[in-house]
Amino acid sequence: MDNENQLVNKLKNIQYALNESAIVAITDKTGVLTFVNDRFCETSKYSREELIGSYQNIVNSGYHSREFFKEMWRTIGNGKIWQGEIKNRAKDGTFYWVDTTIVPFLNEKGKPYEYIAIRYEITQRKEYEEKLKRVAYYDPLTGLPNRNMLDGWLAMKAECANDATISVLMIDIDRFKAINDTFSFDTGNLILKNVAKRLENIIGTEDLLIREGADKFIIFLFNVSSKKEILETISLIKQQLSVPFQMKQERVTISVSIGISIEKLELHHSCRVDMLQNNVQKADTAMYHAKEQFGNSHCFNTDDQNVEQKRYTELELGLRKALQEEQFHVVYQPIIDIKTNKINGVEALLRWTHPELGIVSPAEFIPILEEIGSIIPVGNWVLQTVIKQMKQWHEDGIFINRASINVSPIQFRTDCFVENLREMLEKEDLDPKYIDLEITEGTILDIQGSQPILERLRNLGVYVSIDDFGTGYSSLSYLKQLPISTIKIDQSFISNLDEQDEMIVNTIINLGENLFFNIVAEGVETKEQLDYLQQQDCYEGQGYYWSKPVEPEKIIEFYGENNE
Repeated sequence: MDNENQLVNKLKNIQYALNESAIVAITDKTGVLTFVNDRFCETSKYSREELIGSYQNIVNSGYHSREFFKEMWRTIGNGKIWQGEIKNRAKDGTFYWVDTTIVPFLNEKGKPYEYIAIRYEITQRKEYEEKLKRVAYYDPLTGLPNRNMLDGWLAMKAECANDATISVLMIDIDRFKAINDTFSFDTGNLILKNVAKRLENIIGTEDLLIREGADKFIIFLFNVSSKKEILETISLIKQQLSVPFQMKQERVTISVSIGISIEKLELHHSCRVDMLQNNVQKADTAMYHAKEQFGNSHCFNTDDQNVEQKRYTELELGLRKALQEEQFHVVYQPIIDIKTNKINGVEALLRWTHPELGIVSPAEFIPILEEIGSIIPVGNWVLQTVIKQMKQWHEDGIFINRASINVSPIQFRTDCFVENLREMLEKEDLDPKYIDLEITEGTILDIQGSQPILERLRNLGVYVSIDDFGTGYSSLSYLKQLPISTIKIDQSFISNLDEQDEMIVNTIINLGENLFFNIVAEGVETKEQLDYLQQQDCYEGQGYYWSKPVEPEKIIEFYGENNE
């Protein structure tokens, strides 16, 4: 026995000499340290006196589970060598990783009486691996997992079940590009980070939240198939995200479109990720269906949505070449002096006729134009077309006072917008006073950013109107700060004119009169609505009561019938 011990000690000494960087410890069969080398002391920051006689777990970091160590002791307790990577904690609280080999020494009965552990520090390697993992599996902006995490998440779930129902919620921020263009990319990124935090507060411990990219997030609900439960989650999402985001001096409110797909998944199937990706695609299709309902909506995936998704794709492809192939045209709706019933102006409205799909609603194609970045060239084409038309009408003796043109927030924010407009007016030799640009309240939420543009437009000589007034979230303070000439009352207040709507309309008219704004009521369709507006001394109106949007030739006829 003594000779054997001497031989073992000699083997240990040889092992120590193999590499000075080796961290070596010997414990008895219960795990009490009986020997540590200098390298162990340096790395753990404990003195030899503190270590000898202590249990090996003095450097336990708490990182590994109890099952991890049970398996280790089970292996070496059966006389087998154990190898693995362990995260330890030094005396000062810092952590370090070691690549560890534990060799049991056996007595004549084959039972371990001593263990020798040889470790090599791999902290730098683990940190590098962690960085690579973060890059590969996590979104750098929000810190959320990305799609690469799916396989690992599904494998973990497969340990507990053979199959499961996984519901996918595809969440997309409505018109997020407009937020970036209206404010800045920095503001957009801050909103994305805050959205991620709010969504994290909603999901359960069994679920997974990932950032899909851009303004999309996906929630995977594990073993949730009840529509009631899913709708409760969606209600929480909308509730959390409806609270405005405070960005420096501005409050930004968002809405989201959510698509839902529910599928049962075979977790042990080799193609489980592909199956889940197919589920994601269905949720994505449902989300776009929700967007077609003008956002702030949710939709469950159905079989007929594939047809609708095909239409969306066809529209997107068609819009990319519509301008070049001259598929757009402009129609005009008269703006009427309510007292005289004469035409004061027209609102120019963009129309698109797809070669196969026919007439497409602006509410359907304009958001797509903004998404694909084509709204600026199309918007410039509209400006050029309307300016030419106004010049032609004047030359023909049709003296319409102004043409109102809707301007996208994206186009409004471009550096060259005012200069381009100036060049168009000079080219056609049209006085700028005949052009009235319609912008929404959302366009001027950032008063500091929009005021210089509006001042340049005023200096140019064009007018600016606030379209759909009363439907936005901005403060009335901008009315006295910005050079605005006209307020257009949104048609939603005119269509019903119940007691509450009448109060709102009356308030807007009085506000405009006191601040010397022109007031236009949109969506006038009945004699009763006109009578009410006349009683309230509203200046102008437009709507089907007088005329639907028509071709330029019809405006000439209308002018002749009403203004002579």
